[in-house]
Amino acid sequence: MNDIFADLTWRGLIQQTTDDSHLPGWLSSGSRTLYVGFDPTATSLHVGSLLPLLTLRRFQQAGHRPIAVVGGATGMIGDPSGKSEERNLMSLDMLQANVAGLQQQMRQFLDFDTGPQSALLVNNFDWMRTFSFLDFLRDVGKNFPVNVMLAKDSVKNRLDRSDGGLSYTEFSYMLLQAYDFVHLYDQYGCQLQAGGSDQWGNITAGIDLARRMRGVQLYGMTCPLLTKSDGTKMGKTEKGTVWLAADRTSPYAFYQYWINVADADAGKCLRMLTELNREEIESLDGSRQAEPHLRQSQKRLAEELTRLVHGDAGLATARRATEVFFGAEIADLGDAQLVEIFADVPSQQLSRQRLDGEGLSLIDALCEAALTKSKSEARRTIQQGGAYVNNRRIADPETRLSVNHLASETVMVLRSGKKNYALLRF
Repeated sequence: MNDIFADLTWRGLIQQTTDDSHLPGWLSSGSRTLYVGFDPTATSLHVGSLLPLLTLRRFQQAGHRPIAVVGGATGMIGDPSGKSEERNLMSLDMLQANVAGLQQQMRQFLDFDTGPQSALLVNNFDWMRTFSFLDFLRDVGKNFPVNVMLAKDSVKNRLDRSDGGLSYTEFSYMLLQAYDFVHLYDQYGCQLQAGGSDQWGNITAGIDLARRMRGVQLYGMTCPLLTKSDGTKMGKTEKGTVWLAADRTSPYAFYQYWINVADADAGKCLRMLTELNREEIESLDGSRQAEPHLRQSQKRLAEELTRLVHGDAGLATARRATEVFFGAEIADLGDAQLVEIFADVPSQQLSRQRLDGEGLSLIDALCEAALTKSKSEARRTIQQGGAYVNNRRIADPETRLSVNHLASETVMVLRSGKKNYALLRF
C-alpha cells in the first residue's frame, strides 16, 4: 500500500484525526473503505468541494475504496456547521435536480470500474426514507446524549447568538449524518470518514454513534478549508463562486482564476489540489522565488486543474481563449465566448445595417468604439500599423467593414496598439 497518510501530511491536507498514533499504520496495513459526504446545495460542486473530492481520489489511487455520499436526506435539512443562520429549505424537485447534478459530476473524478477499489456513489435518502419518525427516535435518537450534542461547536456557536438560534430541524442534522456512518459501516465495511475541518463535530458524532450502536471503533480525519493567505475563502470572485460545471464557470474563466492566484497561495494550491509529485512542486517553489515574473506555478496549476475538471478539450479551449486575449487571431469562437474573454473591455451596440452596402469605415469603427478620439487620430493609428480587427492588423485607412469582418455571430473585436481592446456588437 502507498503511504497515503504521509503524502496527505506533506501536502498539508490533514487538519485533525481521531487517532494520530494508530491511523497511519492502520491505513498502510490494508485496503480500507472511507467516505466523504457532499451537501446538494446546487447542481454543481464548487472549488471549495475540490479538497474533499480529491481526498477520495487520492485514497483510491493509493489502493483504498472511496464512497461519495450525496446528501439527498440531509440536504432536506441543511448542515448548520459554519452557518450563522438557518438555511432556506429546498423544494424536493430542486433537491433531486441538485443530487443528479452532483452524481454526474463526481464520475469525472473517481473510478467506478477498478475491481475491489471501485468507487461507490450513494444517496443517503435511499436508506433514510425507510425510517418512520418513531423508529428513528427509538433506534437512533436514544443513542444521542443531548449534553454531547450541545457541546458541539456547530451547535454552541448558534445557541450563543442573540439574534438567532437553532431550530429542532437543524439540531437533528447531526443525528442523520451520524447514522450515515453506521449504515455505511453495516453495508460496506466503511471505517473512515473524511471531510472539511468544519465537519469535525459531525464526524465524531458518527464515530460515537457507531460505538454505542455497534460496539465498533471507527475513524475520522479532516482537511483544512481552502482559504487564501489573507484568510478569505478561495473560489470566490467579484462575479461570485467558481463552479466545477462548465455551464456555470466556463473553462476559460476557471483557467483564468488559477492563473491569477497570488504567489503566496500558489504553493499551497499546488500541494493540495494537484497530483504533481513532490519533486516538481518543490522545483516550482524555487522558480517562484528566483523568477516570480514567469508565474510558472500559476501556469502549471491552471493547466493541471483545468484538465482535471474540464478535460483536455476544456483546457485547449481555455488556452485558445487566453491566447486570443493576448493577440492571437480570433477564429472558431462564439458570441458568448468572446463576450466572456473581453468582459472587462468597452462595448458598443450598433445597428447591423451599418455593415450592409458599402459597410462601416474602419476609421468610424475606431471612433465609435472610443479607441481613438477623432477621425484624424484613427487614420494615423491605422497608417502606423496600430489598428486591428479580430487581432488581424489592417493597414489601409480606407477599409470598410462588412459582415465578413465579424468574429462571431454578432461580435467584432477592435484593437488599438498592443492592449487597447473594444467590442462592437451588431
